[in-house]
Amino acid sequence: MVDEQVRGALRDFVAERDWAQFHTPENLAKSIAIEAGELLECFQWGAEPDPEAVRHELADVLSYCLHLAERLDLDADRIVLEKLEMTREKYPVDKARGSSAKYDQL
Repeated sequence: MVDEQVRGALRDFVAERDWAQFHTPENLAKSIAIEAGELLECFQWGAEPDPEAVRHELADVLSYCLHLAERLDLDADRIVLEKLEMTREKYPVDKARGSSAKYDQL
């Protein structure tokens, strides 16, 4: 899912600036929340946001998520697929299709 070229580019970017020292799991988790708030802000006043702003903020969220996964020595592809399988079990197609109900309300 996430190309090794992307992961390498992120690692290189951080290493070139000696920023790994600031990338504690706590700081990265905070940064994800902050950038997610900035992404949400794109939709604050309506459903038609500036596509370029959305692209930039989404890239920030994804980048910090990948930084955190690497810092915690987690394979981002693997954890997403594992979680998808867990969610698939909670939301079987025959019950969840077309419904936004929480799994315990299906």
